Amino acid sequence: MRRTYLGEFEEIVLLMVAIADGEAYGVTVSHEIEQHTGRQVTFGTVHNTLVRLEEKGFVTSRLGGATAERGGRRKRLFTVTAAGSRALQDIQQLRSQLWQLVPPRTLQLAGS
Repeated sequence: MRRTYLGEFEEIVLLMVAIADGEAYGVTVSHEIEQHTGRQVTFGTVHNTLVRLEEKGFVTSRLGGATAERGGRRKRLFTVTAAGSRALQDIQQLRSQLWQLVPPRTLQLAGS
């Protein structure tokens, strides 16, 4: 099976979609990234990443109901697919394995 790799920002966005559990949309993902990472991101960057993740098959989207606060416009809600879930699990496993290989002295601060 050909594996599709995720960039760091794609991974963060995909994690935020998984955390939102079917209620993720561009604005909330942007806010959550800023809140949890301290990293300021634009809506456009998040939106483009969500579209790219959908093209890769890691998320699906659907239109939510119209809301008064959005002037009757519907939100595009994103959900992680089985492939997206598998990708996140693979990444978590790989990172864990790599962290186990780092010699403890490598990460010691000078003078500690």
